[in-house]
Amino acid sequence: MPIATRAFAATAADAPLSPYSFDRRDPGPNDVAIEIKYCGVCHSDLHVAKNDLGGTRYPIVPGHEIAGVVTAVGPDVSRFKVGDRVGVGCMVDSCRTCPACAAGEEQYCVPGMTQTYGSRDPKGAEVGQTITQGGYSDRITVDQSFVLRIPDALPLDAAAPLLCAGITTWSPLRHWKVGPGSKVAVVGLGGLGHMAVKLAAAMGAEVTVLSTSDRKKADAERMGAKHFLINSDTAAMKAAAEKFDLIINTVSATHEIASHIGLLARDGTMVMLGLTTEGLPVFALPLLARRRSVAGSLIGGIRETQEMLDFCAEHGIACDIEVIAPDQINEAYARMEKSDVRYRFVIDMSRMAQAA
Repeated sequence: MPIATRAFAATAADAPLSPYSFDRRDPGPNDVAIEIKYCGVCHSDLHVAKNDLGGTRYPIVPGHEIAGVVTAVGPDVSRFKVGDRVGVGCMVDSCRTCPACAAGEEQYCVPGMTQTYGSRDPKGAEVGQTITQGGYSDRITVDQSFVLRIPDALPLDAAAPLLCAGITTWSPLRHWKVGPGSKVAVVGLGGLGHMAVKLAAAMGAEVTVLSTSDRKKADAERMGAKHFLINSDTAAMKAAAEKFDLIINTVSATHEIASHIGLLARDGTMVMLGLTTEGLPVFALPLLARRRSVAGSLIGGIRETQEMLDFCAEHGIACDIEVIAPDQINEAYARMEKSDVRYRFVIDMSRMAQAA
């Protein structure tokens, strides 16, 4: 029997998000039905809602930082039971057979992962859904292979953004083998950046935050940063030349990055995590001179995401959040565009009844 679901959806690029009702599929043999308690608000939600990247199909329910409780499971589900605290991140399926999927890196699925919202939804036909719909809603049904267990030590509201902001920063830190003795710089102290600082510091790295002003310096130090560098301070930037093994660049807006390349040590890497909509010029000579790299990274696989959640529970790490009601989402988007959030909005879905 279809599951009636209440949500907030974007109906056009220039329209505010508004209440929207639709049906979720009843759990199949391998499915987990989840009552969504909280959903984080990611900058990519804003990009998709406004069609900044092109290709958005409306109506669209954003949200891929989902935390909730299992309400039902299919007969073949072995990993979860009713009442379990669970999460769903940026993907809800993949081909499961390509080399990337076989390696546990479903985010790089060759045919393309099924994103939590906005992807073709082959399992939604029974309830008339052609695309996947995300977590700005009170219910979701997901294959057990793409559901995460949220440890009891993590509060559900602050854990929700870990399903994107947490894993998006954890994955490059792990891939580039950050640990004691590593020197890591984080560009931008926002939703992604504050998690990069917390995680890198907990891994034992010496962390520096690069920002346009010092207004978040105290926050950065509280989160574990040892140094704070204002990128318009020419003398300070010069003094930091060739210092960092890894730069995590979390900025989603178009910005200048060429001057940051000189901060990398020999064989250092700048990893781009923000979804920018314009090209960012980089000159070859600074790369050649020290065998430096500019790379990208996209979330993490399911196994790696569970590893991140367990690490956060062990080290007492969660996102700094501001909890909002569903009908405050348009205000949150406006504030997010002005970087007016410390550091992640999280929607309390229990307030959906009043909002819708």
